[in-house]
Amino acid sequence: MLRWRGVDGTPTGWGRCVVTIGMYDGVHRGHQQIIAAAAARGGELGLPSVVVTFDPHPSEVVRPGSHPSILTAPGRKAELVDQLGIDALCVLPFTPEFSRLPPDEFVHTVLVQRLHTAAVIVGANFRFGHTAAGDVAQLAALGRRFGFTAEGVPLVGADDVELSSTYVRACVAAGDVDRAARALGRAHRIEGVVVRGDRRGRELGYPTANVEPPAYTAIPADGVYAGRLVRGGNLLTAAISVGTNPTFSGAERRVEAFVLDFDEDLYGEHVGVDFVHRLRPMLRFDSVDELTQEMARDVERTRELLG
Repeated sequence: MLRWRGVDGTPTGWGRCVVTIGMYDGVHRGHQQIIAAAAARGGELGLPSVVVTFDPHPSEVVRPGSHPSILTAPGRKAELVDQLGIDALCVLPFTPEFSRLPPDEFVHTVLVQRLHTAAVIVGANFRFGHTAAGDVAQLAALGRRFGFTAEGVPLVGADDVELSSTYVRACVAAGDVDRAARALGRAHRIEGVVVRGDRRGRELGYPTANVEPPAYTAIPADGVYAGRLVRGGNLLTAAISVGTNPTFSGAERRVEAFVLDFDEDLYGEHVGVDFVHRLRPMLRFDSVDELTQEMARDVERTRELLG
């Protein structure tokens, strides 16, 4: 899959293409349907398909301080988009100046002048342009003017709600990683670098990888989870703790993964953590012995669930 940043990064000699536009944070099942439809339309027309997305999140630019938690890191988003058969990913820097483009100027500058768009596939609730003034109907009207078609794909539902990144964030924030997985079509994953912690886990017999994710990462609610640590192409079964270690009066919120049947140094490595099942809330124990007994049960439960 080709990747470039900004419309000026469009490859020289770029011809016509099929485009889908959106933040696509999480690349959930609703997003997947839209993106796959764009890839399929490209195949029908014999044209490359392009996902146009934004960085940073538009909310942070339009309403500073309102940056939502992020479900997929940029690299992970690109990987998921690539798996859906898309030919190219164009990331547009979302600046204050860009946010003020009216709908028709956005279409002319991005879709017509640079990408030479033949067809646009978006979600039925798609909005664009300054103050989100443009909708699918206006996009279709501009398409007739500039020579491309526009189609809004119906939205997907799950658990009696309409799928959206906001819904998935709410599931993750509540620690309901099972519902999040149903919406995403896979386990929710965070990524980060393994850093040194207090090394208390090793003293207790459960050495953990202390994973430090980037700012704004959507981290599940405090608790203990069964999941996997993702190291390169390997998925390693892990019992995962999220919280402040209240038994030791901790103050810093951490994500720590105890990898079963594993004893290698992970410090400095970039890894992923998949949250598959929530085992229990974060608890404060009256003694270290009570804590280690509960940790042993967490590990056995993880082994039972994930093998």
